[in-house]
Amino acid sequence: MKTKILTLVCFLSIINNVYSQERINADVTTAMQHASADIMKADITYLADDKLLGRQPGKPGYQMAVDYVVSELQKNGVKPAGEKGTWVQTILMRKATVIPGFSASLNAEGIETLLVGGKDIALTPNPIAAQSSVDAGLVFVGYGITAPGLNYDDYKDLNVKGKVVLVIRGTPETFPSSDAAHHQNLVTIQSNALAHGAVGVILCTATSNSRGFMNPRPSTSMLDSKGKLVSSSSYPFPKIKIVGMLSNPICQTIFSKAGKQLAETVTLLKSGKPQSFVTDFKLKASYQSTYTDFNTFNVAGKIAGTDPKLKKEFVVHSAHLDHVGVGAVVAGDSIYNGAHDNASGVASLLQITKIYQNLKVKPKRSVLILMVTGEEMGLLGSSYFATKPTVPVKNIVANVNTDMPAIIAPLLSVAPLGAEHSTLINPVSEAASHLGLTVEADPEPKENRFVRSDQYSFIKQGIPALHIKYGNKTADGKNDLNLFVEKWRAKYYHKPQDDINGIFDFEAGRKYAQLNFLIGYLVANDEQRPSWNPGDIFEKK
Repeated sequence: MKTKILTLVCFLSIINNVYSQERINADVTTAMQHASADIMKADITYLADDKLLGRQPGKPGYQMAVDYVVSELQKNGVKPAGEKGTWVQTILMRKATVIPGFSASLNAEGIETLLVGGKDIALTPNPIAAQSSVDAGLVFVGYGITAPGLNYDDYKDLNVKGKVVLVIRGTPETFPSSDAAHHQNLVTIQSNALAHGAVGVILCTATSNSRGFMNPRPSTSMLDSKGKLVSSSSYPFPKIKIVGMLSNPICQTIFSKAGKQLAETVTLLKSGKPQSFVTDFKLKASYQSTYTDFNTFNVAGKIAGTDPKLKKEFVVHSAHLDHVGVGAVVAGDSIYNGAHDNASGVASLLQITKIYQNLKVKPKRSVLILMVTGEEMGLLGSSYFATKPTVPVKNIVANVNTDMPAIIAPLLSVAPLGAEHSTLINPVSEAASHLGLTVEADPEPKENRFVRSDQYSFIKQGIPALHIKYGNKTADGKNDLNLFVEKWRAKYYHKPQDDINGIFDFEAGRKYAQLNFLIGYLVANDEQRPSWNPGDIFEKK
């Protein structure tokens, strides 16, 4: 029996290899050799130059980046796929700030406790309503999660209609990493609160560390041409009247009044035991938001498919073009160049177009090359595109995203974030095998990288997507690349030191580009479009 099974396995392996060779033919392998480490270096060098001043949306440096990538796309034979036959999708971006001196208080049993802004409470500015107010009961809803597939619901047997919900950000320790990342996302938390009828969402600071209260940040949102809110990472639902955070001492007061211990509640929540309860408090607040509006741009190009029917469908390769601009001085430098984050990802997309330019027979489906804005402000550009794409959304079959691939060491293994949720894991495995790469699970699941880049915007629209990151495999066999990356990140990530003078392995960058090309090419050539695993959390009903 063992002999028969081994024979069958060998036979299936041979069939699979033949099938792979047919899909990845000599034309494809020859075209892939046109990916160039030297050209990647040149692209990153330009995009991360000081003269672009960190590629901040709305600033001249970002426009220089737009002009550069459009020129490169044209050189590589890509056609425009933006609005009205152009290369760009124009987006109105709004920066909102809460005007200081707002009023807020907690009320219980006729006793009013004033809340001091920047000390006791921090409010997120409303992107649409300049004047906002709320006067509603406060209900603690644990993590604010409703996850039937994981048999967990913080809202069970609670009526929060017309109430403000108090939430601790996190998930039970038993949640799979990508599910955990999705459920603790602020948009997911607010969406679930709204679905249950809540009018406000306030985060509870569960520890004594209240860092950031004295300097509440502005929020950035995107509007359509009529001023309607399209996307926001911090305040996406206009029907919610208040979004904010309470300090740890205030949360301790609320819990003590209910006869509960905050630390004990957190422990029980981590163990997967919901701890929701109705508090004795009402939250009252009135505040104003002020706005600064400006235009920014996504860049979109198209490589036409060859099948009469399937060419109407698209595989989207995305990378964010923006970075954070000029900021605090670190070691004598204030320009946050974003060489790795994400000039390297943009350069990778340009290499994909170079491969397609040299591919004699294009795939059946069309390929859309998308450089998005506002990723650093909360995935705004990709969210805008996924909501209002320049091609029919029903025709977008998959997204392959590239964000800070960390090209700092030889690429020997990869972690395809999100691919395990859909049939995209198959082309990932096939492409990786062709390039001699090992496929691994996310080496840093606690980083929540699955929801921290632009693939998440497509996933929320029901489009299978993935984000290729490095695996742990190293040439010395220690397989601990994450330790090196951790040290590298501490020195370079979101710092002015992330420029072209940092640590780079451009050959690894070339291989990343080849891998992402091949994944997209296999999807574009497959008769069947990718699909979610049956019953998956991200499957759009």
